[in-house]
Amino acid sequence: MSETAVARTMNDVPRVMSTQHPDNAVPPFFSEGSVVAGDDEIQEAYYAYSHLGCDEQMWDFEGKEGDEYAVKKLLSRYGDDFLTEPLGRTRRLTIRGPNPDVEESEAKILLEILESIPRSYDAAATFFEEHDAETVAPIHEVIVPMVTDAGQLDAVHDYYEEFVVGKADRTVGDRTVESWVGAFRPESVSVIPLIEDRDSLLRADEIVRSYLDGREVDSQRVFLARSDPAMNYGSLSADLINRIVLSRLADLEAETGTEIQPILGAGSAPFRGHLTPETAAETVEAFPSVETYTVQSAFKYDYAPEVVREGVRTLREAERGQPPSVDEERALSVIDSVADCYSRQVSQVTGLVNRLAEFVPSRRSRKLHVGLFGYSRDVEGDSLPRAITYTATLYSVGFPPTIMGLAGLDESDRAFVRETYPRFFDLLRAALAYYNPRSLEVVDIGDDDVAAALEMVDYETNETHREATDEVLDALERGDDDTVESALGRAARERQFLG
Repeated sequence: MSETAVARTMNDVPRVMSTQHPDNAVPPFFSEGSVVAGDDEIQEAYYAYSHLGCDEQMWDFEGKEGDEYAVKKLLSRYGDDFLTEPLGRTRRLTIRGPNPDVEESEAKILLEILESIPRSYDAAATFFEEHDAETVAPIHEVIVPMVTDAGQLDAVHDYYEEFVVGKADRTVGDRTVESWVGAFRPESVSVIPLIEDRDSLLRADEIVRSYLDGREVDSQRVFLARSDPAMNYGSLSADLINRIVLSRLADLEAETGTEIQPILGAGSAPFRGHLTPETAAETVEAFPSVETYTVQSAFKYDYAPEVVREGVRTLREAERGQPPSVDEERALSVIDSVADCYSRQVSQVTGLVNRLAEFVPSRRSRKLHVGLFGYSRDVEGDSLPRAITYTATLYSVGFPPTIMGLAGLDESDRAFVRETYPRFFDLLRAALAYYNPRSLEVVDIGDDDVAAALEMVDYETNETHREATDEVLDALERGDDDTVESALGRAARERQFLG
């Protein structure tokens, strides 16, 4: 291992974040059934740390039930492991909660999460004291999703300090709250914005600059979405947006002197970023300034463990670099062209997606939110399931959604993409391996629009996947729901991701 790799491995800032995104085709070995839930997630976190080499686990309360006693359970079950690799230092457990401005029905869950952080600290303190070791705050960061302005971050940060920690000095009868129930630690939390829509992503540097104003911090993590921008604007647009954002964040770092540490939320499917154990090096090369890469469930469970470990090792040992330069004006023009075409095509697949969504297997226990589908998102006014299910439905008939929006490119646009982001053509080639021409029997997108994408690269068809999607199409026609479901699962296992 190189000196750089050793330094990176010892760095407190995580390089690889294991997440709970349910994009896996194969359930993990430790799950009692096909759905990961409850204490399965405790074992999952330990497995990600100890066997796969991840240095962070995202603990998700957004759209799903989360366990507020995760720290206590991890330390009580796997304590010896956390004495040498302390939770909160070399291994992070990072909470993601709801954004009250967007998810009103879930808003108070955020407050419950913030209140649980000192309790987790107490559990860690008891554990470390019993082993005569220094106490480390096991949780000291909170991810806020769907951030659109700095005020949303200020609210979380200030609420924790003023109403969680701040109540210590309040009196109850003849004593303070602290003398009654003990101190509240840690005294502050770091707030990580997860930015997901185009306008907010392109203002990410402004949002972070505003949040940092008046705060004396050495570093700030910023989480950039990859799946939702793809679902809203097309896969190519999502990558170009993120390349612009990463360049602007590097400028912000130079301007403020605060180290900006980007997190990239890419999934295994080409449409969602194409970060797999086998493409880890290519992802780092395309996005070298990213500090932390997410490894989602398909990355962890749809490949052999030794392949996964090697992929994680590649991410952890990679030397962080500078973002590639971007001609922003030209890139924004391409983004507009793709997004305009993509938005038209979305309305042409909505019926099929919603029809097939019920056959996509659940891999994670999630709450139902208001809307036709659990935790649905609107795209151009069309109600659609979340990105993983959306992606899975289209792949299941042999229509990879990476195709969508590309008919909006002219020859000069393609030349620009080839020069500034050549990796996209690798993503498109990987996606088209699962294209089935018969998908146009049920996908109401014109032949010319599809041909524009097919002509961009040479590709080889995965015949096993094509046969499975043929079976899905035939079963749909005759109304054979059982066969649709089984063939959909077979296709997912062949491509090594659900959606």
